[in-house]
Amino acid sequence: MKDIHGKNQASLDPLRSAQYDWDENILRRTLDDLVASDAVLHLSHPFGDMIGPEEFYQQALAVLKMAWPDVERRDWIVMAGEDEHGASWVGCGGHYVGTFIAPLLDIPPTGHLVHMRYHDFYRFEDGKVVEYQALWDLPEVMIQAGAWPMAPSLGQEFCIPGPASGDGLIRPARDAVQSRASQQLIVDMLNHMKRHPSQGGPEVMEMPRFWHHAMNWYGPAGIGTGRGIEGFRNWHQIPFLKAMPDRGSKVDRITYHFFGDNNYCAVTGWPNMIQTVTHDGWMGVAPSGTEITMRSLDFWRIEAGKIRENWVLVDILDAYRQLGIDVFARLREFNKARNLGPIPLKGGQL
Repeated sequence: MKDIHGKNQASLDPLRSAQYDWDENILRRTLDDLVASDAVLHLSHPFGDMIGPEEFYQQALAVLKMAWPDVERRDWIVMAGEDEHGASWVGCGGHYVGTFIAPLLDIPPTGHLVHMRYHDFYRFEDGKVVEYQALWDLPEVMIQAGAWPMAPSLGQEFCIPGPASGDGLIRPARDAVQSRASQQLIVDMLNHMKRHPSQGGPEVMEMPRFWHHAMNWYGPAGIGTGRGIEGFRNWHQIPFLKAMPDRGSKVDRITYHFFGDNNYCAVTGWPNMIQTVTHDGWMGVAPSGTEITMRSLDFWRIEAGKIRENWVLVDILDAYRQLGIDVFARLREFNKARNLGPIPLKGGQL
């Protein structure tokens, strides 16, 4: 017999299936059945917040479908659990994949296959989704279109894979004890990470205690991916801390939602980081002394007691917005000599 988390996870199956085949009528009916009419749906910039399934379909999903007519959803992580406040969540990670034949939010089409990572978090009450938090990695699409107008990534940019263990979708029944242990490991790791730099050098983070030596940190487009502890530190952590050394000092203003599912853990918050851009600046942006919030939706996979993989999405475009930079305006300036109209594909219809 499935527990409440198994039931919540199973209730998403029709939606995931409807977005894989993407029949509009089936998808809209599925959304109406699953999502409460007054549910709050938080999406990454520039989509913003929406109320109820109709707004979500019209203002987000239909926009994607128009640009990628054969779009399909491909999950590689689906997990569920209870956060420290007693709320029930389901987290999904994967890619939208399709043929890019019409502009998407002014991103020029390529006529080729394109992929966009998403992290979706659904909060359930009485079998209905009452809150949704989602990040779509739009910078990943800009990079594939040759239209990214900001600083190049320090890490590696590629199509992020699912779990190396192959158990992102199918695992043994959720074990509450193991799930809590996974959640606690991640909380302990993050508490140690926050000790640096205010309490000492890199050694105070005790990274080898928590992270596998061959770990992968799958960062958002614009930051990129790092391999191993040194890759993580070189291509993300060091630039991040040099820019915002006060990170982790304002947790009293944040509400986290951690939940575990066997050897997986996830966290959300809207936002779940607050820090000030000072010192070296960040992602090519000069230090301004501006305090920004950040939305990050993360998954971790634990193997033999250590973190082997970490999938991270950050609302990079919203961070730029808070720093006074309109990435889409820059994109339009950089690409105004390109043909931004639909690309007619001969030889078949999508």
